[in-house]
Amino acid sequence: MAPPPNAPCRKCCDHMSPAEGSGDHPTMGEFSHVPEIRTYINMTILKGDKGDRGDRGTPGKVGHEGPPGPQGVAGSRGSKGQMGPQGDPCKLQYSAFSVARRKSLHSDDAYQAVIFDTVFVNLDNSFDMFQGKFLCRVAGVYFFNVNIHTWNFKETYLHIMQNDMERAIVYAQPSDRSIMQSQSVMLELQPGDAVWTRLFKRDRENAIYSDDVDVYITFNGYLIKPSGD
Repeated sequence: MAPPPNAPCRKCCDHMSPAEGSGDHPTMGEFSHVPEIRTYINMTILKGDKGDRGDRGTPGKVGHEGPPGPQGVAGSRGSKGQMGPQGDPCKLQYSAFSVARRKSLHSDDAYQAVIFDTVFVNLDNSFDMFQGKFLCRVAGVYFFNVNIHTWNFKETYLHIMQNDMERAIVYAQPSDRSIMQSQSVMLELQPGDAVWTRLFKRDRENAIYSDDVDVYITFNGYLIKPSGD
């Protein structure tokens, strides 16, 4: 096949490498790899003395609280401790009374406070014998009880009062037989409150019975729990 017109003339051996010793050598740019030279320094030879300890840094923030762990095994029971010192008796709160009436009482045209004439217990004179009233000095919850004896063929109608309010009633219908009647109530009182009993006014023949030989009518009360305990 003939070469194209004006094409440069080439030898058929131009594509071959020059023969060894021919004097034709590649330039520096034609080298495919140039070795890199690195300097190695032994740092153990250059290591200095150990320095002083630095200042303590500021503590970090407290981390989140972890979940509670399982309950441990109960320990053995310890020995009994020594008895503590005796408490201050001035801090004890108490109040109690028990009174009785040895005379019968009939109804009148108005309500009548039941007046008592016999004292069994009256701590700190908290029960006023002249008025027939317990006067509260220690705030708290109190228990009260009244016992009466009915009169044959007469009605019995009695109230347990807190100040001017009826709290409980003792009632018995007229009967040919006299019986013992009782009523109890718990009340929460404040200092200055009065608790007493009264006989109902005369709408019917109303009475309670007693005599000088035996005690038939009693009124009792005591502090169960002071306020604030």
